[in-house]
Amino acid sequence: MLLVEDDDAVAGALGAALQRVGLAVDRAADAEEGWRKHTQASLVLLDMGLPDSDGLALARRIRSASEVPIIAVTARRAEASVVAALQAGVDDYVTKPYSTQVLLARIDAVMRRSGRGVAVGEVRVGALALEPQEQRATYGGELLDLTRKEFALLLVLAQNAGHVVTRAELMERIWQTTWVGGSRTLDVHVASLRAKLGDGDLVETIRGTGYRLRAPG
Repeated sequence: MLLVEDDDAVAGALGAALQRVGLAVDRAADAEEGWRKHTQASLVLLDMGLPDSDGLALARRIRSASEVPIIAVTARRAEASVVAALQAGVDDYVTKPYSTQVLLARIDAVMRRSGRGVAVGEVRVGALALEPQEQRATYGGELLDLTRKEFALLLVLAQNAGHVVTRAELMERIWQTTWVGGSRTLDVHVASLRAKLGDGDLVETIRGTGYRLRAPG
């Protein structure tokens, strides 16, 4: 995956978040470097404001030569900017600020539409290990018997270990809904997950906000 982003702080934080879920990330700091590297990428995350060229120009250039999926990641929120980016050939448009969960969901959707899929590797947090491709999870070396939703819930929490994931984000990511009334479903799944983990303290409730997977240390 290629991240075309000129801001070192943004590139570092986003690259680290993607690498935590097993995605290999290469970075380009400007349009010319992005153009040189795009041929080796499975997907391009493209900032629209680059120091040597507008992101739209790079999107058009890449699209003229390749079918690699492109997701615009930008602070530009105006409808005209979204339309221009889509017309330039980007496959999706994510505005800053955004949550890691939403971006990962967009990446997954774009890759599935392209028929490429997303190769997410093993995610480890202390004694917890998850293998997304096999839908397999172990804790302390013991295999966990999880439903698909329980696994999805645990994976999102593990991908954000040590950080609070809001109830709204979990509902949107796992159940594709923001319906507040459905949050009881979330509570039931968390309770079941805690029982199967055999560690009631691993998944912490942050009252009024959401849940957090306890990170080692």
